[in-house]
Amino acid sequence: MRTIEKKIRPEFFRLVKTGKKNVETRLADFKISAGDILILKEWDPKKKNFTGRVLQRKVRAVNRTYAHTIYSPAEIKKYGLITIELK
Repeated sequence: MRTIEKKIRPEFFRLVKTGKKNVETRLADFKISAGDILILKEWDPKKKNFTGRVLQRKVRAVNRTYAHTIYSPAEIKKYGLITIELK
């Protein structure tokens, strides 16, 4: 079991915190597996710093995908994408 830390924007942080969002889509440029712990650190992109708010979620499942529009085609081609289901 690993513990992985990642940034998360405020609008998504709120959704995860309230339980309305339980899937994260990320570039597959790191290793993560079911059972790992994902630490989500709220990042304010306007101020370019962390807010100090943190969430911890256990990873339920990880699925690889290649269809998304947030990341550039070059990044997706290089890494692929993963969806991370959270408990």
